[in-house]
Amino acid sequence: KLLSNESNSNTKEVKKVRHAIRTLDDKIKHLERELATSMAVNKSVVRRSAVSVSQQVAESKNNRKYLMVIGINTAFSSQQRRDSVRATWMPQGEKRKKLEQEKGIVIRFVIGHRKTYFLTAFVTSATGGILDKAIEEEDRKYGDFLRLDHVEAYQDLSAKTKLYFAIAAGLWDADFYVKVDDDVHVNIATLAKTLVSHHNKPRLYIGCMKSDPVLYQKGVRYGEPEYWKFGEEGNSYFRHASGQIYAISKELAIYISKNLNVLHKYANEDVSLGTWLIGLDVEHVDDRKLCCDTPPDCEWKALIGHTCVASYDKNCSGICRSHEKILEVHKGCKEDEGALWSAIF
Repeated sequence: KLLSNESNSNTKEVKKVRHAIRTLDDKIKHLERELATSMAVNKSVVRRSAVSVSQQVAESKNNRKYLMVIGINTAFSSQQRRDSVRATWMPQGEKRKKLEQEKGIVIRFVIGHRKTYFLTAFVTSATGGILDKAIEEEDRKYGDFLRLDHVEAYQDLSAKTKLYFAIAAGLWDADFYVKVDDDVHVNIATLAKTLVSHHNKPRLYIGCMKSDPVLYQKGVRYGEPEYWKFGEEGNSYFRHASGQIYAISKELAIYISKNLNVLHKYANEDVSLGTWLIGLDVEHVDDRKLCCDTPPDCEWKALIGHTCVASYDKNCSGICRSHEKILEVHKGCKEDEGALWSAIF
């Protein structure tokens, strides 16, 4: 009887093991199918991206000079912001093409790709493919994106920034390269006039210069893991342009392009750019027209003839609820209707 009980027990254990093996085998097959799907999606995205970049290269290889390239940093979740920018300060359709052809001003939303090859995070994998396809569809509709070979992540904006400057400098031979966030209002003609006034400076770095404290505490927003490199606790960063909007001249964009792989990335992209330039023979220009407050500040300045280049809410590091509020900012703070088209840069 004892042997019979042991035999039954062993049989049950064998059945459990076999069931576990079958279950594991099914999971492995499921993983393999998911991986194959993800890889196919990823290859498709890369192929489409390569075609898009090739087309942009072909368009840009006409030996012409441009005044400036404006790269609007955006994210997958920011379609409402993009639509609000298109509805306000960014020319659309034929007007945008005319802006490039007649004024030499290129404007693109800058975005990378989503990671689509996770083995276990199936939701993330599927979502990545869907989000990339949504951007491709939006680009087919508007044709106003610059896609980067970069995996989108807020904590890796420094990598995105230097890649943007490198790619933009390779695509368009411009005098200036601008980076602006998608929740900032910009007056394009005023920006162009401001940059042109510094044409005699071959290595220009312009923005609203600041020197905030280095945040060494773990887990805080804008915290700097490598805080010790900036001296004792409580020290401030050296002067650098605030990240909402800044511009660099052609020579500096080319420098970033040539040194892409050795430029160190800090936690904050505006700090990173400042570190790349601090040791160079660069003209730092602090221009407060690039960081006006939203109405009434930028509105009364416009009324007295001191039109702002860019406006946003300091407490939100951009226009608060920009997709709702930017139209109000545009109405109160925009430059004259014909300023962009009548200006000679």
